[in-house]
Amino acid sequence: MSWHATILTLFPAMFPGPLGASLAGRALEDGLWRLDTHDLRAHGLGRHRTVDDTPFGGGAGMVMRPDVVAGALAAVRAPDDARPLIYLTPRGKLLTQADAARWSVGPGLVLLCGRYEGLDQRVIEASGAEEISVGDYVLSGGEPAALVLLDACLRLLPGVMGGAESATEESFADGLLEYPHYTRPAEWQGRAVPPVLLSGDHAAIRAWRRAEAEDATRQRRPDLWAAHLAARMAGRRPPVDSAASVATASAGP
Repeated sequence: MSWHATILTLFPAMFPGPLGASLAGRALEDGLWRLDTHDLRAHGLGRHRTVDDTPFGGGAGMVMRPDVVAGALAAVRAPDDARPLIYLTPRGKLLTQADAARWSVGPGLVLLCGRYEGLDQRVIEASGAEEISVGDYVLSGGEPAALVLLDACLRLLPGVMGGAESATEESFADGLLEYPHYTRPAEWQGRAVPPVLLSGDHAAIRAWRRAEAEDATRQRRPDLWAAHLAARMAGRRPPVDSAASVATASAGP
């Protein structure tokens, strides 16, 4: 069976969005993964299909009702559904490449996109949802974050990317940021490609790329560099989870 993503959202028209293009879109057409969207408002209350209410204790904004969300979850999740349930929220654990790799080898995901001030905490606890953030800022809703999370998973599915090497030689795959890339022409606007890349010496090229990756990580992401050094001193490969976030953006609402 193909990898299966189900999205619960107030805005189903936002999907597949960019995931319907490029490699992910081609994989969707080829049946390597499939996507269902489910409108949360279909379970809203009354004539206006209300999905939210004022927060207990006062405060600004509205909160999505637990009974409405629970009804939507019951409609899309069979008792034997083994797919993890993910709630996109700034309060969640930061998404990492290790998360994407773990989910990509499973049956798929059910993604719950919040809006307003978020969901009633009771439905999060009752459903066993895993709370995930894609970084440290707030979005208008969980939909853009869901697209980010799905993209990180989909590109790791067998047959989606052009070659397995692409997934192993990129940022976070080894706890480091990726080295810089160059292509033709060899000189452009007075800027030349580093000579080592034209040398044909593959060992020297690997060493140069490793040094560039380490230098970029040390300068741009001291948190990753510290984790890399600690892992190296311990004589082990740096954990992918040390790669903080796949993107520094927060999974709204």
